[in-house]
Amino acid sequence: MAARRQASYQWRLREVMAAAGLFNASDLEPLLAERGITLSSVQVWRLVTQTPERLSLPVLAALCDIFAVTPAELIATRAENIPARRRAASGGKDDGATDLNALRPARARLRPGS
Repeated sequence: MAARRQASYQWRLREVMAAAGLFNASDLEPLLAERGITLSSVQVWRLVTQTPERLSLPVLAALCDIFAVTPAELIATRAENIPARRRAASGGKDDGATDLNALRPARARLRPGS
């Protein structure tokens, strides 16, 4: 049985902004606009305060240029093995599954002339 892996990530824009001395999302909006990225104030606020599930490459490139960082510094990734489920050690058939054949009624057989 192959081991499964789970990948996760952490959005670190707020930390990168703080290291650069920016503490308000509104300070980021004009810096993005200088690089051709026009986002509303609400979109910039969400970008700073929430972890995005989707991010366009032009926005990522602009953020890397603004703060002189790499994408790896903005997005910390981690992958770890997921432990396999343990099976019952009884060695028998008691694995928690129900045997459907035991629950099905016996098939009726019709005989001519009965």
